[in-house]
Amino acid sequence: MKLSILGARVIDPSSGLDQVTDLHLEAGKIAAIGAAPEGFNAVTVIDGKGLVAAPGLVDLNVALREPGYSRKGSIASETRAAAAGGVTSLCCPPRTKPVLDTSAVAELILDRAREAGNSKVFPIGALSKGLDGEQLAELIALRDAGCVAFGNGLEGFRSTRTLCRALEYAATFDLTVIFHSQDRDLAEGGLAHEGATASFLGLPGIPESAETVALARDLLLVEQSGVRAHFSQLTSARGVELIAQAQARGLPVTADVALYQLILTDEALIDFSSLYHVQPPLRSHADREALRAAIKSGVVQAIASHHQPHERDAKLAPFGATEPGISSVELLLPLALTLVQDGLLDLPTLMARLSAGPADALRLPAGKLTVGGPADLVLFDPASSTVAGERWLSRGENCPFLGHSLPGAVRYTLVDGHISHQG
Repeated sequence: MKLSILGARVIDPSSGLDQVTDLHLEAGKIAAIGAAPEGFNAVTVIDGKGLVAAPGLVDLNVALREPGYSRKGSIASETRAAAAGGVTSLCCPPRTKPVLDTSAVAELILDRAREAGNSKVFPIGALSKGLDGEQLAELIALRDAGCVAFGNGLEGFRSTRTLCRALEYAATFDLTVIFHSQDRDLAEGGLAHEGATASFLGLPGIPESAETVALARDLLLVEQSGVRAHFSQLTSARGVELIAQAQARGLPVTADVALYQLILTDEALIDFSSLYHVQPPLRSHADREALRAAIKSGVVQAIASHHQPHERDAKLAPFGATEPGISSVELLLPLALTLVQDGLLDLPTLMARLSAGPADALRLPAGKLTVGGPADLVLFDPASSTVAGERWLSRGENCPFLGHSLPGAVRYTLVDGHISHQG
């Protein structure tokens, strides 16, 4: 299908393009930026006046809950929600049932994602069998089945020696390893950031050192093994500092932060609302400001939703007995635009952290607008607003932002030139 978008402000962070112009799409590709190719007759024309056209967002962590957790979500429901948030490419973590540690599970996820057609899915394979941290998973078979990186989530490895061997093996084949650095012993039993709020509420704390101790160890192992590494879900000022130091030494490390960590602090827990129960926990105001500064400087090059949908019952128990996580992928763009509204980032920088930055971190074929490249893009109205939850598509309603009026509204999300969401 031939489609033209006329008169939009086109922002492409990877090329530095930021101007009002036209986009022309054909056969799932970008046929031209600016003047239409000779003889091009669009079947569909979208009036882009007042809209921003940008690369589709790339989200590095979206739990799809399938296979195994259908009460929480499905590939169809959560990719539909992602498209509503402007996401055209997403990575799903390996915590499924069965665990994503075989090519059969990877192929199942990819087949169902293609059937749904809402957004492109890039699976993250388990680094160890069953995520138990003892035996290495079949990484090459997983890579060949479509996995773009490998990680073990917050479970970690039982032995540093085993982890080191896994990293050396991954480095041999130029595989990317994703770290969620949290020391299991220091974090054990913790529910909130170890600080004044946790003390006031009587909640067991998780100290900042749970992140920094593990992060320091992981960075040393990355340096020793030479593996390409991505550090996910940073939460602390000291953690950001360690990443910056590693990058200054030339280590091949990238990082992301959960969007809600840039907005919320541990003070949100003051009423014991389980909607704010996340792991790793919300931290202090000083930590949040350091994370924001790292996003602005580019030390942290990617913002992710870290979307974890849950069924209603999962959040109804007392705080400590509830399951951690926030359902937020379909609000990714409007929530992120609050950072522009607050004056932290300009719009091109924000779009870089939501598209080109995460795509480059995991070497994904996404996050840019190039002639001949995939027609994956989002069109949004920066002057409108979104009432969170008015049209809720995720199966998980565990979102503390429901009912809030957020800046910007996604009008169209296109995947390979096909309109997968229209708002």
